[in-house]
Amino acid sequence: MTCLRELQGKMANDHHFNHSRPRVWVPGPVIVGAGPSGLAAAACLKDKGVPSIVLERSNCIASLWQLKTYDRLRLHLPKKYCELPMMPFPKEYPTYPSKQEFVEYLENYAKRFEIEPVFEQVVESAEYDESVGFWRVVSVGLKGEEVEYECRWLVVATGENAEAVVPEIEGMEEFDGEVQHTSEYKSGSVFRGKKVLVVGCGNSGMEVCLDLCNHNAHPSLVVRDSVHVLPREMLGRSTFGLSMWLLRWLPIRLVDRLLLIMSWLIFGNTATFGLDRPKLGPLELKSKTGKTPVLDVGTLAKIKSGDVKIHPSIQSVGSHSVQFVNGRIEDFDAIILATGYKSNTPSWLKEKSMFSEKDGMPRKSFPQSWKGECGLYAVGFTKRGLVGSSMDAKRISEDIEKFWKAEAKNLSKTIARSFTLQPTFFPVFSCYDLENTRS
Repeated sequence: MTCLRELQGKMANDHHFNHSRPRVWVPGPVIVGAGPSGLAAAACLKDKGVPSIVLERSNCIASLWQLKTYDRLRLHLPKKYCELPMMPFPKEYPTYPSKQEFVEYLENYAKRFEIEPVFEQVVESAEYDESVGFWRVVSVGLKGEEVEYECRWLVVATGENAEAVVPEIEGMEEFDGEVQHTSEYKSGSVFRGKKVLVVGCGNSGMEVCLDLCNHNAHPSLVVRDSVHVLPREMLGRSTFGLSMWLLRWLPIRLVDRLLLIMSWLIFGNTATFGLDRPKLGPLELKSKTGKTPVLDVGTLAKIKSGDVKIHPSIQSVGSHSVQFVNGRIEDFDAIILATGYKSNTPSWLKEKSMFSEKDGMPRKSFPQSWKGECGLYAVGFTKRGLVGSSMDAKRISEDIEKFWKAEAKNLSKTIARSFTLQPTFFPVFSCYDLENTRS
């Protein structure tokens, strides 16, 4: 007898039903996160006829893009590699859409598939209850009110960029100037005429330096590790698109070799101005470690001209100055941390087999990272951008569809015989409030 057929008897002895918090039965999956990955999962499920509910801690979809990105941001890849399933970008959009255009695309995507997330709900915990075979997802609203959602499937869509990474740097608390993470940075206009130290040389750090230069600030860049910098376009095509085409015919190491030759012809030897390249090629490094190469949008020319200075790792920070590991000391007016983001799943997901407690990422690598045990899924953790998210969203919807229709039919009959059902306040689909429906 399956857990669904045993539900009636188990619920009668379930101590969870004695709690006072509102309880919501969700006939389909609960999706945690309303970013692009969560929206893609919800849309693919809806296309299969599977209802879902999306919980979002912020007050909008794609909160990282809307609230925590700088004004000049554009997609680093061509739009055809960033579209979500079943809806291309408008033809009139440029090859590299702006932040505002991408957000507009996501909002239209949610409208098209009638995805209406429950906003301002911070998921405090999600735990699989073996006694009844369901996930219990507890969220907390702005006023501290708790709601418990019960579901057969849980889709984790909080992604790789849920929380800002703020490194511990000796003396940082003594610095008198402004210190902010790139999640707070909007424009270089407020730093006009100031000396600004940018810590981190990924795509964000490089682009922030360019933005600071364009607003007549004086940026310096901390480069702690080797880094691959590639042109955004080669031979009249996007570097990413060219790479994907070459990989259809050539081994990854040979493609890397060709990319590096082209980069050398365009940029010269980047090591001469402080940017050493890793031993592994850019694609092989991305495949093995997830470290993304920098696609240059103009910063390298500023580094060559001296408008952006390069420094090694920070030794310590004083009230107005920074000492680097090479012994050099310089004064700065502000420090911007372009140190990236991390997953936050260990803080709320009470499951240890699928996700690592160390970094909050799936233990299995792509393409096996999307599925766990007991109806647990992950989308947006592939380290392959929106292409990877779309692939996972499709896989998840296909997998859940196999079981949902039969299980939902049996479960509805089981619950209907045991409870007086009342529809909840969610307009997207019919689910049921179990709080006051004990037999």
